[in-house]
Amino acid sequence: MNALVKPAPDAVIAAQRPGFSLEQPFYCSEDFFRLDMDCVLSRKWLLVDHVSRIPNPGDYFLFEIGSESIIVVRTAEGRVNAFFNVCRHRGSRICLDAEGNRRTLSCPYHAWVYNLDGSLRTARLMPEGFDASTYNLHPCHVRVYHGLIFLCLSPGDPPDFDALYGGFARTLDFHGFADAKVAVRRNYPNAANWKLVVENFIECYHCAPAHREYCEVHPADQLLALGAGPGSGPQEATEQYQPKLDAWLESTRKLGHPTDEIDEDENTENMAQLVRMPINDRGFLSETRDGSLACRKLMGRFRETDGGETALVFNPVSYILAFNDFAMMVRFTPRDALNTDAELVWLVHKDAEEGKDYDVDHLTWVWDTTIRQDKTITENNQLGVLSSRYRPGPYSDHEARVRTFTAWYLRHLGEGVAGT
Repeated sequence: MNALVKPAPDAVIAAQRPGFSLEQPFYCSEDFFRLDMDCVLSRKWLLVDHVSRIPNPGDYFLFEIGSESIIVVRTAEGRVNAFFNVCRHRGSRICLDAEGNRRTLSCPYHAWVYNLDGSLRTARLMPEGFDASTYNLHPCHVRVYHGLIFLCLSPGDPPDFDALYGGFARTLDFHGFADAKVAVRRNYPNAANWKLVVENFIECYHCAPAHREYCEVHPADQLLALGAGPGSGPQEATEQYQPKLDAWLESTRKLGHPTDEIDEDENTENMAQLVRMPINDRGFLSETRDGSLACRKLMGRFRETDGGETALVFNPVSYILAFNDFAMMVRFTPRDALNTDAELVWLVHKDAEEGKDYDVDHLTWVWDTTIRQDKTITENNQLGVLSSRYRPGPYSDHEARVRTFTAWYLRHLGEGVAGT
């Protein structure tokens, strides 16, 4: 075949071998990245931030994914709005700073001015008959849920949010996300395709060789069985660990703490998961270097510690890891075919004070250390995949969730390609 002839996307999808890593174009091609955006990611509710980032009228921030830039802004009435950062005149970006405060949204190119509800307020020197009401900013679907901001970039109707995430409500409420605030925000740019970043995050096959510190905090039998959540480890290891998990779940139920479970497979909209488990069996109160609390003020309705962690997976790029005293949002944001932002946001109770109730280094040590190691892993993975000698390799029994993810991804991509 002529090397300049590109195979059709549906042919590449059909050629993918089950149980193996993806073919090279899925990880390297800008053409496939555009398909990922159009057919997969733009159709999902993406967790982008916490409302405490924009507490005041006029506060805004930009969420940037692929070629899109979204303005997320709070109005004078307290509503959170979202708009594509595109002037309706000739397409200039309107907001250039990553965050700030605006009374209005004014385009720096020709000074078209928009209200915070997206309506066009003024457009200078336009001809007679110009109808300003037909040139409002393009809205982006937005939903605030227990203090968490979600966006959906779909040009049509978004998926039914309540139908998808109603099962998370009791756990989100108990953890008190609506009454939280951002303590620390850090971005870790990865020179790697978003799928490599996701695949690394949802398997613990690499934990022992790559994450010495993380393995010191969590026991080996748990990492083997549930290191990356339900369905990530070998079946035999899961069955062997189950009695320990059941005993801990029974003890935490007696405290009145929620133990709701969700475990979706590749045939669902989001591969969503919700699970609670102990940090370890050594009496750790929180996921910190020595097991002591990261924050003295517990979150939500926790009145005593149960030594547990809660993993919430909204979709393969949107996660929360929550403990009794803090929580951490994990957001994987694709920028192009070979670059992905991994942003971690640590949340604490809104009344917690830095230096008094929590120390930043103590709060962030486990995951700051781990995600930096993950960055090295995924970037090296991407460099290898770019080689002319890359060939898809078989998944181990400890990469079961990755197998699920690739099947989920190929199904959604294939359905999207077929519908275009």
